[in-house]
Amino acid sequence: MPISVDIDVMLARRKMSVGELADRVGITPANLAVLKNGRAKAVRFATLAALCEALECQPGDLLRWEAEDAPGG
Repeated sequence: MPISVDIDVMLARRKMSVGELADRVGITPANLAVLKNGRAKAVRFATLAALCEALECQPGDLLRWEAEDAPGG
């Protein structure tokens, strides 16, 4: 998927555990892991806003676009 999730980077910068972030955001650690590992199909803006508030960051600190490899390239 061309969208990469960098929650791990922000967790490390903030010295915060996945469990602590999940508690602050109000989602289960399992659902946070799905998002963190790039397996989520979508994220609600409310969840993204809560992540940004808990991690004191901007959405662009958590999400980035990467070009996919072109076929045959």
